Amino acid sequence: MPTPEALSFLARLARNNSRAWFQENRSEYETVLLEPLRDLVDEMDARLALMAPEFVGDRRRSVFRIHRDVRFSRDKRPYKTNAALWLFHRDAGRTKGFHDSVAAAGFYYHLEPGACYIGGGLWMPPAPSLRLIRSAMVADAADEGRFGSILRGRAFRRAAGALDMDPGTMLTRLPRGFGPDTPGAEWLRYKSFTATVPLSDDQATAADLADRFAENCRVLLPLARWLNSALGYPPASRR
Repeated sequence: MPTPEALSFLARLARNNSRAWFQENRSEYETVLLEPLRDLVDEMDARLALMAPEFVGDRRRSVFRIHRDVRFSRDKRPYKTNAALWLFHRDAGRTKGFHDSVAAAGFYYHLEPGACYIGGGLWMPPAPSLRLIRSAMVADAADEGRFGSILRGRAFRRAAGALDMDPGTMLTRLPRGFGPDTPGAEWLRYKSFTATVPLSDDQATAADLADRFAENCRVLLPLARWLNSALGYPPASRR
């Protein structure tokens, strides 16, 4: 599991973000950051097999690359100053991750000095997926309102508060074709459907991290399953 040494490495990388420094310290990166993250993936995969079998982790694919894609960026620093992993629906696969256009909802762990968190949901889905989700929201609100009840649930509100409302992830007005009287109109301006649980640096590197991660996955699971069902990715009762 990640330890405080992982955060220390990321802090030093932020101060020394160069290929030369990273190559000199690659073995430390693999020892204190990469392998502990892979171990966490293995642990969470085993726990999800019992709790939500359709979600999986893969130690080769779940951990995000430390290298930045600088091809179209003015910021040419070669390395990220955070580390993360993604637990994904087995039928959709790990296409991108929590912070890209993903095929389905899943769970995310973010490690960064002073900015650690656990997340769940679907970040900025592509247009076809967004249309499916909005259609499902209208139908849902006209029936039992399951989506709204998930977000209003006590456990969800205690852990995450509400859906994330980051700049650029909401429309200023309802999408074309929907009016204020449309069932579920309060959710239709969202372009992203994620919820995050902040962690202190100590919590993000504590010995009980896997317990905390699993507990919050359980809280965020109804949101992830609702989104995945809207996209045609069903829940599972076993692996």
